[in-house]
Amino acid sequence: MKYIDEFRDGALAQQLAQAIAREAKAERHYHLMEFCGGHTHAISRYGLTDLLPPNVRMVHGPGCPVCVLPIGRIDSAIELAREHGAMVCTYADTMRVPASGGISLIKAKAQGADIRMLYSCADALTLAQKHPERQVVFFAIGFETTTPPTALILKQAKALGLKNFSVFCNHVLTPPAITCLLTLAEASAGTGQIGARLDGFIGPAHVSTVIGSGAYEPFVARFRKPMVISGFEPLDVMQAILMLVRQLNEGRAEVENEFTRAVTREGNVKAKALMAETFILRDSFEWRGLGEMPKSALQIHPDYRAFDAEIRFGLTYRKVPDHKACQCSEILRGIKAPRDCKVFGTACTPDNPLGSCMVSSEGACAAHYTYGRFRDKKKAAEKTAKIAAKNAAENAATQGTNT
Repeated sequence: MKYIDEFRDGALAQQLAQAIAREAKAERHYHLMEFCGGHTHAISRYGLTDLLPPNVRMVHGPGCPVCVLPIGRIDSAIELAREHGAMVCTYADTMRVPASGGISLIKAKAQGADIRMLYSCADALTLAQKHPERQVVFFAIGFETTTPPTALILKQAKALGLKNFSVFCNHVLTPPAITCLLTLAEASAGTGQIGARLDGFIGPAHVSTVIGSGAYEPFVARFRKPMVISGFEPLDVMQAILMLVRQLNEGRAEVENEFTRAVTREGNVKAKALMAETFILRDSFEWRGLGEMPKSALQIHPDYRAFDAEIRFGLTYRKVPDHKACQCSEILRGIKAPRDCKVFGTACTPDNPLGSCMVSSEGACAAHYTYGRFRDKKKAAEKTAKIAAKNAAENAATQGTNT
């Protein structure tokens, strides 16, 4: 299959791994964040960290739209269905994110709320046309990748003059999040308390097809941290890591584009124009793990306020603390890995998630649970076996000496 099999060649992956090992300086440590959850899953699925030298460390980022959505936003969506009688439509991953009181969208649905899982936001518009007697709300989430489709249905709803359709907008933006991570890293340099050590970034693929590589240039220049935009296939990621190591070794901080087959510097000009027409920046928005961030999310443009669910239903956002045992916040900031969480794989599993990182198909905990935890157990077993073998050899040597 073109552009798939070519990027999963094991022999080429080994060659790239050897190149990284040769070029990574032994006296230096490289902390590279893969911002996007899609990259996190690719790294876990293909075992790419096993190919890297010990001084090249991958750090999980917050680029999972479901993971960064705060509990209060899920509560508001449930409120729309329960208290306002709306038909709430959303994507699959959102359905199982834990909200207040042990509830979630899917549990609220089981209790009688009209909440529907859709594959496309256009399906929500179709439902509004089929049910003119009902208020239909599309619960919109995601980074710049999923924003243009939401913009399109807003334009279509306005053109159709629909009175029973609105959007609960929770679209967030990538560049402000990376800027926040770098600011936290600077503030906690050497302490690791609020931000992870970051030397460079693997930039998101799908987001970059929309906003273009040029969108990252300001903060790369400001913080002097390199970024390489990468595709999602294993060879894409390995090549991006090699490019980052080379930049760091040469003292460069540039935006480089490994994913040239899909990403340009300008991005999708038409999609960006559509977003500019239908959305404006929010003054502030809460992110799980990163807290309140100014100008980091979108709200519906005043020209389309008739389709803004927050205005139509008078929603008031209420901040809700995360589960006390869940460490999603630290994982989203790169301070901790999933295995560092005490409830990972025990109290918190995909069947019974305590936090959003275990829910989404892009969540770091879900990735590690699916692809990594058994490898951890294997490594632990191998270590135990080596210790046992060493002890047995020492005991045999001791007995031989005594004899």
